[in-house]
Amino acid sequence: MPKYIFITGGVLSSLGKGVASAVIAANLQAHGYKVRCRKMDGYLNVDPGTMSPYKHGEVFVTDDGAETDLDLGHYERFTGVSAQRTDSTSAGRIYNNIIQKERRGDYLGSDIQVIPHVTDEIKDFITSNYTDEDFALIEVGGTIGDIEQRPFVESIRQVALDVGRKNAMFIHLSYIPYLKTTGKMKTKPTQASVRELLGQGIQPDMLLCRCDQHMDDSMRKKIAMFCNVSERSVISAITLPSIYDLPLLYRKQGVDREILNYFNAPYKESPDFTKWEEISENLTSFKNEITVGIAGKYQLKDAYKSLYQSLLHAGLKNHTKVNIRLIDTEQLEKGKLGKDIFDGLSGIVVPGGFGFRGAEGKIRTATYARENNIPYLGICFGMQMAVIEACRNLLGIKDASSSEFEKGGTSVIGLMTEWEKEGEVEKRSVDGNMGGTLRLGNYPCYLTENTFTRKIYNVENIEERHRHRYEMNIAYEAALKEKGILISGKSPDGTLPEIIENINHPWFVGVQFHPELKSKPFAPHPLFVSFVKAATML
Repeated sequence: MPKYIFITGGVLSSLGKGVASAVIAANLQAHGYKVRCRKMDGYLNVDPGTMSPYKHGEVFVTDDGAETDLDLGHYERFTGVSAQRTDSTSAGRIYNNIIQKERRGDYLGSDIQVIPHVTDEIKDFITSNYTDEDFALIEVGGTIGDIEQRPFVESIRQVALDVGRKNAMFIHLSYIPYLKTTGKMKTKPTQASVRELLGQGIQPDMLLCRCDQHMDDSMRKKIAMFCNVSERSVISAITLPSIYDLPLLYRKQGVDREILNYFNAPYKESPDFTKWEEISENLTSFKNEITVGIAGKYQLKDAYKSLYQSLLHAGLKNHTKVNIRLIDTEQLEKGKLGKDIFDGLSGIVVPGGFGFRGAEGKIRTATYARENNIPYLGICFGMQMAVIEACRNLLGIKDASSSEFEKGGTSVIGLMTEWEKEGEVEKRSVDGNMGGTLRLGNYPCYLTENTFTRKIYNVENIEERHRHRYEMNIAYEAALKEKGILISGKSPDGTLPEIIENINHPWFVGVQFHPELKSKPFAPHPLFVSFVKAATML
């Protein structure tokens, strides 16, 4: 059984509980411990798959095909531990499981109640499906005081009681505002948040206080006294230029020491923070600087969280600072962005997406990159738009389109109706459910010999994560090849195009999968490394 660390948040949302959980896990890894991070969300959606990126940010996909909260991306990027389907749940999934059990008669006629049935289901999620992990870090989504969060808070209280208080630790992330009018930082919101937590039966063992500057000793002492926490366990979680500086900040303030002391676990006097020291140093020693355009329709950074991080990772590898210019393709197609929107770009990425809105703007972006020899990376939907662009402007199929958009026209992109996964055939239809029905998770891809992409990966076979339900029509392979658009990666059976490249262009690649989901600061994805390198040479 692992030791449990529960991370809650107070005062307001978006303080960074996911990053805090990931950083703590990384610090424990530096001492040689095995970790697993998990996330519990209070919304009634079964998963984020059908939620708007404007409200929820990106959907992170695991190897085993789960659509999850973006915080699981933070977990992977900091720990290198691949997340699993069993590492994410929501109130919707919990209630769905309970209702299915009730319909089967599993509860033997009992009245189904929040306590014990809902809390027992949550506790089962928390305590099941481990191997040899030393620590399990469980993040409770939302803010203390939210009504939808209460069953989860009650469940972690019960787990601590079940396993013994010294086998479970509560860490609370709060906010210390700074008032310009008085020139002071204020502790009252944190005190109120901890009182709310105490009212639900939980005494925090450590406080991570989000602030823009370090708290002085008197402030830490004040918080410790009013919140009944050791002064050593009141941590200044200050805002830094990069989240990848946080492992060293937490280390400097003794977060790892306090946690391991709490659990009476061995503490290394010289833990291995080498990779974080190297990353932190590289963040301040860039030799080059470029600007990359991300042409998408979601004007929210969190909608492309993993993509932003992947470009940063590749920049670190190339000692290049990568600036981002977000291009609204819906406004682009309406002619509202001006002709100079692409000026100064060293590379262009067209990311994933769904639906017709903004699609024509993405197609125009692909045209610009192809005609002006700008490095281009099309991801999922971005690859499909590049295929449509090539069919229209190189093959002369003026009505080339996707069956996702409209009936009529020539669908060079079509709905996948069946494919193979782990030896079984998956089938889909136009009228099927939207949630969880895409081609999701890790799938193998064979890279064609002597192609540009094969040289980038330097291997014959790869596995990448997918999230899509439409696919390039392979019937156009020969015609496109004559125009220099080569399918350089396919599914093992040769039926599904996975990668295209333009052999007449310095760097033009489209991939049906999502390489950004596998990139890490200490292991950047080869496609992004190659893309950024090409962009620096423009």
